[in-house]
Formats: sequence, C-alpha cells, structure tokens
Amino acid sequence: MSGHANSLKAILLALGANFAIFIAKLVAAIMTGSGAMMAEAVHSLADCGNQGLLLLGMQQAKKPSSEEYPLGWGRAMYFWSFVVAMLLFAVGGLFSIYEGTHKLTEPQPLKWPWLALGVLLFGIAAESVSMRGCMQEVNRARGEQGLWQWFRETRSSELLVIFGEDLAALIGLCLAAVAIGATMLTGNLLFDALGTIAIGVLLVVVAFALAIEVKALLIGQGVEPRRRAELLAFLASRPEVDEVLNLITLQMGPDVMVAVKARMAPTPDNLSLIEAINTVERAMKAHFAEIRWSFFEPDVAD
Repeated sequence: MSGHANSLKAILLALGANFAIFIAKLVAAIMTGSGAMMAEAVHSLADCGNQGLLLLGMQQAKKPSSEEYPLGWGRAMYFWSFVVAMLLFAVGGLFSIYEGTHKLTEPQPLKWPWLALGVLLFGIAAESVSMRGCMQEVNRARGEQGLWQWFRETRSSELLVIFGEDLAALIGLCLAAVAIGATMLTGNLLFDALGTIAIGVLLVVVAFALAIEVKALLIGQGVEPRRRAELLAFLASRPEVDEVLNLITLQMGPDVMVAVKARMAPTPDNLSLIEAINTVERAMKAHFAEIRWSFFEPDVAD
C-alpha cells in the first residue's frame, strides 16, 4: 500500500546538501580552473534556488480559497515546479553545455586536481544522503508501484522535482569525477570539457522529462489512476448508490475536487435522497482525506 510522503523533509534535505556542496565546489572550481567543477558549482547553486521556489510553492498552496480563487491555490505548486524545471534546463543544463564548449575552444590546465576530486567525493557523499532521504519519501508514496510508473503517474510535483534534481546531481557529480580523473591520468584537457558538456546534456534531459510531467498537472490532471479506481470501488460499495454513472476528479496540489453522477438507491422522498447523498459524501471525505470539494448529482443516465 502507498502512503503520504513528506515532501518538505525531502526539500529541506536537498537544500542543506546542495548549499554545502555549492560552497565546496565553488572554492575547488576557482582553485583548479576546472570547467566541469564550475558547471557543478552552478548546478548546485541553481538547485538551492530551486528548492527555495518549491518551498514558496508549498506555502502558497496553503492559501485559503476565496471568491476569486474558489478552488484555492493548490495548483501554485505546479507553477513553481514548472519554473524549477525551466531553471534546471537553462541555468544548469545550457550553462554547462556552454562552459564545456568554451573549454573545448580555449582549454585551460587544471590546478589542484586532487582538491577537485576531494570536493567531488564530499559532494557525492552529501548528495547520497539527500537522495536516500528523497527515496524514502518516494518509496512511501509509490507503494508497490514501479519507480518509472510512479514518475509518470505521481501528482506530487514537488517530490517529483526533488527526485529529478537529486538524481541528476548524483550522476553529474560522478561524471565530473570521471572527467577530472581522466584528465589527471592522461593530461588531456578534452576529458574535462567533454565531462562538462555531458553534465549539461544530463540536466537538459532531466529538466525536459520533469517539464513534461508537470505540464500535465498544470493543464489539469485528475487523481492517480490507482486512486481513481479506489474511489470508484468505494462509491460502488455504498448501499446508497445503485450505480456510478460518471466520476470526474481534479488534482489541485495536495487537495482534490470530485464530481460524481450516480443512480441512487430508491428513497421514499426528496429529503431522504438528499440525506443519502450527504451520507455518501461524508463517508467519502472521511475515507479519502485529500478530497476537499465534492459535487454529487443524482441521475438515471449519464
């Protein structure tokens, strides 16, 4: 069974790790002149800003509904997650590709390469802690789902983005370590430049994948397929409901809107019908805590 992930914990872990890694990488990049290391420093700084935006989105998503925003601010989380994906693409990916291309045309010798490797090993250790914390929350959220299926179907955009960032950061650190190690062993600066470009391509691919998933949420996705199936089964099991004719859901950040059209069991009068509907709605909201708005229409056909 799946559970509710603590996205805030994953974000704070990533923020702490990335800030520590950024400081270490920046010092190493300045001292060594490594393009791969500078690309990694910029990547970590961008990640810090990204986590700040995700925290802002989580805060805005808690704002109450109003006449102007009758369904609340829950989808603000999707907007900021999309902005983070774009920043990862532009600030992280494109800058790294530019830096690598620049190193190809104007190579500069590495200084203090052992320092760079030491910082990268520290970064890998810190990022592994962050990734472990993120994976604990992902595993709690996905239950028995495969990781790829969770990536495609999750409605938790902030956890999705943190997972993508942490994964890209960990792989990027390994690429930078390989690039600098190869440069040290061979003396060929081409490896440092190619490593920088590889990091940029990695970030572009991850950002593109994240943007596709978050775009679907911005447009207006319903709940996860497995959650919709659970909701249909629950409604069908209620004695007040003869048949569920239609079910529409809309994911609004952490909250959900549900619209149900159903053929109700016969009742002696309209007041009894209203009470039956109210009973079903109360039970539905008690069983599915994420449902904040529900609209129930009795009918005989869809």
